[in-house]
Amino acid sequence: MLQGSITPLVTPFKNGRIDEAALERLIERQISAGSHGVSVGGTTGEPGTLSVQERKDLIALASRIVSGRVPLLAGTGTLRLDETLEITRFAADLGVAGALVITPYYIKPNQAGLVDFFGKVAASVPELPVVLYNIPGRSGVEIRIDTVAKVREAHPNVVGLKHSSKDVEYVSDLLRAVGRDFKVFCGLEALTFPMMAVGGVGTIAATANWLPRETAELCQLTLDGKYREALEVHFRLLEANDAIFWDTNPIPLKTVLSWMGLCEKEWREPLGPTTPDIEARLRKMAQSCGLLQGELA
Repeated sequence: MLQGSITPLVTPFKNGRIDEAALERLIERQISAGSHGVSVGGTTGEPGTLSVQERKDLIALASRIVSGRVPLLAGTGTLRLDETLEITRFAADLGVAGALVITPYYIKPNQAGLVDFFGKVAASVPELPVVLYNIPGRSGVEIRIDTVAKVREAHPNVVGLKHSSKDVEYVSDLLRAVGRDFKVFCGLEALTFPMMAVGGVGTIAATANWLPRETAELCQLTLDGKYREALEVHFRLLEANDAIFWDTNPIPLKTVLSWMGLCEKEWREPLGPTTPDIEARLRKMAQSCGLLQGELA
């Protein structure tokens, strides 16, 4: 079932290639910490700098490692329809739990174009749950609520939406328009609790790369209606949530994960290393969250 904390994993690289051993370490850590699922190929995974074949390889590797133990949500969207169809069909054939399909970025499609784009993707894999990915800050356009409603009505396998925006009111309005059974996932880390409190079913939050147990706990407490306890976890996570965005995601994530021995401090250009000042702030945050266990980088 798609709900709770579905961790959007970084894509680990070593000498320019996807690091299979590191991916296995990251996934095993998520499963052992109680994450409700994992996702690869989303924004945190640098999909825009991966080739189509690399994206398919990444999904295949993750599927093999997960081996059905938790749901795997595969990021399959690109700015091109043909590539999105190719990757989505590939993921469906592997038996993933769902496809996360981002709004085509850079070209700023209008709403009629989005209805057509998402509709064709959903129609190509009628047996696969599809989660739309609304991230106007990166794509340059919002998926309007009436657009979601049109796609949902025509394609029942469109089961949810990841909402990466500070507009919490959107969540309530969306659920009112398309039905309370629609699965809304928070895509902005610090808003996980507020969005779930008004009807969201979980989060696809990058913070869980660092703190999977705590993020899963926050989601489970909220799903169980234990809002007072969830609020305490919400506040405990705030600094780590903020730290994700002290530089471009996933630079802070990979910096700290490398200190933890989980992956290399490596990303695809044009991303580059952060500043010494931000590294110092990240080290302080990581130490306060118990991530470094007193070890030096």
